[in-house]
Amino acid sequence: MLRPYSVVHSSSQAARRSRLKLVGRPARSVSSLSANEPRTELEDAELVVLAQSQDMTAYEVLYRRHAGYVMSLAVRIQGSVVDVEDIAHDAFLKAHEQLGDLRDPPAFRSWLGAIVVRLVATRMRRRRLLERLGLSAGEPVEIEAIAAAEASPEDRAQLAQLYALLQTVPAGDRIAWMLRTIERHPLDEVARLCRCSLATAKRRITRAQRFLSSHFVAAFPGEAT
Repeated sequence: MLRPYSVVHSSSQAARRSRLKLVGRPARSVSSLSANEPRTELEDAELVVLAQSQDMTAYEVLYRRHAGYVMSLAVRIQGSVVDVEDIAHDAFLKAHEQLGDLRDPPAFRSWLGAIVVRLVATRMRRRRLLERLGLSAGEPVEIEAIAAAEASPEDRAQLAQLYALLQTVPAGDRIAWMLRTIERHPLDEVARLCRCSLATAKRRITRAQRFLSSHFVAAFPGEAT
C-alpha cells in the first residue's frame, strides 16, 4: 500500500552489490586503506572512518548511498514532499558536522535516520504552532508521494484518512507510531531513532494507536506493542 524505499533510492546497482560482498567484513583503520582504493567498494563503517579524517570523497559516497533513504523516510513520516530536499540537505550537513561524535561507524544509517527524525519532528511542531496562530494553512497529504503504484482506490482513501488523522497527533507520538507500524522497525530501533527510552517509545506508540483506533472509520490492524 505504501511506496517502497527502492522507488526513491539513489544508490547504484553496483554500489549495492559492493555492500553485499562486504557484509560481515570488519572496518579497517585509516592507515590500512589505500588512497587509490575506490571508495564505492567500501562499506559504511570504513567510509565513516575515512570521513572522520576529513576524506570528503568518502562522505560523498555516503551521501549518494543514503540520500534516497533520507528523502523517503522524510516523505513517509510527514506525508508530503514539501521541503524534503531541504530536510535531506540539513540532515547530511548536521551528520557531517557531528560525524566525529559517532562512536559506532557501522550504525551510520540508523544514526543518520535519527537526525532525519529530529528534523522532521521540529518541522512538524513548528507548522502546528503556526497553524494554531493562524499564520499557516494545514499541509495537504500527497498520496501519490507515499502510495505504491499498485495501491487500490480503497488503499489510497485509507492512506489519506490515516495521514490526515496523524497530522492531529503530537509529533513525537506520530513519528514513533509510524516508525513502528508503517516502517516496521523493532521497538528498540524506534527508541534509538526517536532518541528516547524504550518505555517512552511504547507510551507514544500506544497513545497514537488509541487515537487512531477511536477515529479511523475502518478497522486498522496497527500494532501498539
